Amino acid sequence: MKKDGILNNQLSRLIAEMGHKDRLVICDSGLPIPQTVERVDLALKPGTPKYKEVLTAVLDDLVVEGAIVAQEMKEESPQLWEETKQLLAQFGVEEIETCSHEEFKKLTTTTKGIVRSGEVIPFANIILISGVDF
Repeated sequence: MKKDGILNNQLSRLIAEMGHKDRLVICDSGLPIPQTVERVDLALKPGTPKYKEVLTAVLDDLVVEGAIVAQEMKEESPQLWEETKQLLAQFGVEEIETCSHEEFKKLTTTTKGIVRSGEVIPFANIILISGVDF
């Protein structure tokens, strides 16, 4: 049995399969998820698990070189935006792009997978761009 890190076998496998520049979405409970993208549904009930809990666990397990968030996160959920920036900086991620929420939803169709949290804060969505550890 795995001792530490992400215990969810589907998410652990998905992270292990990520290559350089592959993209992984962490989203709130309301983001539409395309049928063509692998879904890892961690949502248990409204607010559980939280977006930040899932993001922290993934950042602890995946090399990330960049991120994309919707501009609406900055405008509608400014506290979450600040917490997201701080968390990314803590893990050495400095490149954060923004786009409209509509464009963000289009970008999700070309990602490796989407991890659905139980978060109910508006625009608690991020696309992580995987890096390399050498």
